[in-house]
Amino acid sequence: MLFKRSVLGYSALMIEDQAEVAFNRPLTSDTWLMGLRSAAISGSAYPGQFVMVRVRKGVDPLLRRPFSICGVEGDLFLLLYRVVGKGSEIMTGIEAGGRVSVLGPLGNGFRIPEDDRKMLLAAGGIGIAPLLFLAHRLGSREFRFMAGFGSADGIIPVQEVLDLSRPLQVSTDDGTQGHHGPVTDLLQGTLHECGTGSPCSIFTCGPRGMLKSVARIAGKDGIACQVSMEASMACGLGACLGCVVPAAPGETRTYYHVCSEGPVFDATMIDWEAV
Repeated sequence: MLFKRSVLGYSALMIEDQAEVAFNRPLTSDTWLMGLRSAAISGSAYPGQFVMVRVRKGVDPLLRRPFSICGVEGDLFLLLYRVVGKGSEIMTGIEAGGRVSVLGPLGNGFRIPEDDRKMLLAAGGIGIAPLLFLAHRLGSREFRFMAGFGSADGIIPVQEVLDLSRPLQVSTDDGTQGHHGPVTDLLQGTLHECGTGSPCSIFTCGPRGMLKSVARIAGKDGIACQVSMEASMACGLGACLGCVVPAAPGETRTYYHVCSEGPVFDATMIDWEAV
């Protein structure tokens, strides 16, 4: 079903589809990859957008769950999800050939610069999902991709998700693989590439504490930064106010809806002291 919505001044086409499950497999002890077949959603999805999934028929669970689209392959779109509650636990039991109700693609995605600037992609944990889609879309363009995880056993094997043209730099909090420390260490270590005459843009997604740190780093050096915000959502349409984030001082708004006005924002639009 294809229809148009207009919520709080935001208007876009979105699709409601009974998408066929092509595969659903574990990547780590708590992270799964699901491939869903919907030519309509796959054909209109853009890096940074998400879908709302009804994990099964009935009223339990009642609400759809939001998941970032982590890639598109033909008529398939990919969802990378972490098992954190009842809804995602139910999803692990959905077998190939089954169908799930999907609403999307929703939200505003990343804005890819048209010039030849270097792009720095920084992910935290499951926040790697929308950045995988972005990295794949960038193809052979110049970018660096880095991601932080708690430990080696939580590292998501990106080569099992999509073929990327650049390697993934990894950091772990406990030092069991890659750099010992937060992913922001890796980010700061690459900022020398953003010198005079060689502008950069940062794209990031992860826990809010990490996003706050990345926004601070970008602001200090005057680097353009786009953040993909994670939030709990009830509707995905901008009506329930369940996913609002505070707007930065000086903005004409007091808050933004992550679902309909995000999930991707310019970092300067958010009041990070109030997040």
